[in-house]
Amino acid sequence: MNHFIGIDIGTTSTKAIAVSSTGEVKGIATQEYPLLSPQPRFAEQDPTVIFSAVLQAVREAIQQANLSSRDIAAVGCSSAMHSLIVMGADHILLSQSITWADGRSVAQAEALKQSPDGMQIYQNTGTPVHPMSPLTKLLWMRECDSERFNKAAKFISIKEYVLYQLFEQYVVDYSIASATGLLNLRTLNWDENALELVQIRVDQLSEIVPTTHVLQGMKPKYAEIMGLDPNVPFVVGASDGALANIGVGAIASDQLAITIGTSSAVRKVVSEPLTDEQARTFCYAFTDKQWLIGGASNNGGIVLRWFRDQFGQPEMEQGGNAYDLLIELAESVPAGAEGLLFLPFLSGERAPYWNADARGVFFGVSLQHQRSHFTRAVLEGILFAAYSITTVLSDLTQTSQSILVSGGMARSSLWRQMMADVFGIEVLAPEVYEASGFGAAVLAMYAVKQIDQLEEVRSMIRIGDQHSPNLQLSEQYHKQFERYQRIYQQLEPEFSRD
Repeated sequence: MNHFIGIDIGTTSTKAIAVSSTGEVKGIATQEYPLLSPQPRFAEQDPTVIFSAVLQAVREAIQQANLSSRDIAAVGCSSAMHSLIVMGADHILLSQSITWADGRSVAQAEALKQSPDGMQIYQNTGTPVHPMSPLTKLLWMRECDSERFNKAAKFISIKEYVLYQLFEQYVVDYSIASATGLLNLRTLNWDENALELVQIRVDQLSEIVPTTHVLQGMKPKYAEIMGLDPNVPFVVGASDGALANIGVGAIASDQLAITIGTSSAVRKVVSEPLTDEQARTFCYAFTDKQWLIGGASNNGGIVLRWFRDQFGQPEMEQGGNAYDLLIELAESVPAGAEGLLFLPFLSGERAPYWNADARGVFFGVSLQHQRSHFTRAVLEGILFAAYSITTVLSDLTQTSQSILVSGGMARSSLWRQMMADVFGIEVLAPEVYEASGFGAAVLAMYAVKQIDQLEEVRSMIRIGDQHSPNLQLSEQYHKQFERYQRIYQQLEPEFSRD
């Protein structure tokens, strides 16, 4: 029993990773599923499909690693934040899983943001007021879907749904609870003011437990499907953001973790709750002694996927990886895309602007610009969105000395070098790109005392690539970024006009 399973329940897929006690990855499996948008601003998923994906991903990872149930010492669980599921009497689903990308609560979020309660809720919970937040989703549901709201026995997240199916217990870890907008940052209990605002009761929420809380006694039929012993310790775990920091070893306060997958996020660990006077960043509990501060951008790899689908037909027809081919195309253009600038807000934006109405903009287009320039501008725009979060974090904490990067886009050498140049600091890329799943496995090791402290993860992580910034290009990018900020500020009033 010297192997650990990390599960990462993401927005577009669930991944399972099998890891040895020394940190060697033995197997990785992925199960994808769709994001449903039956109406404008809706972004939902079927919880039953995701649960099936969890079962299958774990089974495949164990098989790929050529392990048996006797080899698995513990399982850890990561999931995306901000999902909301309504459960009725007898634990029946009354809704789909409403994801972070859902925008139907825009009006409620804006009204709360403008009210005296908005800043107080943020300062108490660390969750910015935005349609991503389960708190604003609940406000929308109470006003616009009152029949379903009034029938609710429980309001839970996708991870809580999966855990209930496996163990018939409603529990939620500090980390996922903290991202609901309903948990008090300092007491680590449900916030009375937030619950009063949305008019729900404590008994309609799950029991709050530490991220190292262990469940045992899994339903045998599901354990058999996954290839696990029913009594294997199952660690409740944390959010994908917190576990991505562990998964890349970014535990020190001077280290920055950046994940660029479907969306992107910039995070660092601190020893006390820190909120921003302008509510530009989040602050989520991880343990009772550690908090995660940072910001998430809606516009990561999903923007490059849009560009590929709309303008990357030549690369798609060549076969192979169209993303790699597009990045190669961007490499033929100098930094700055010869004056072409892209605001990547195709899905609105979260940090640091928290503007659900923001939209994408190409600025500075001229006759000299070709498809390669637009490709380069898209890549740079995604990085500027992440860098804008870092500039806010530098006002709150000490300057970061390095970036530990993860996510699908971190596989590209050009992308990583562009990041080093834009941010102006060293970029380190661990060999394992699936940081959240790896972090979940490491947290499981810690929970069952395989390791004595989380910092031991550093000895398990192997840095595959290292990139130092080109200071001349960094200076050029910083001037371009200032222009990026000015254009956003001038266009901000236009985004919200009919």
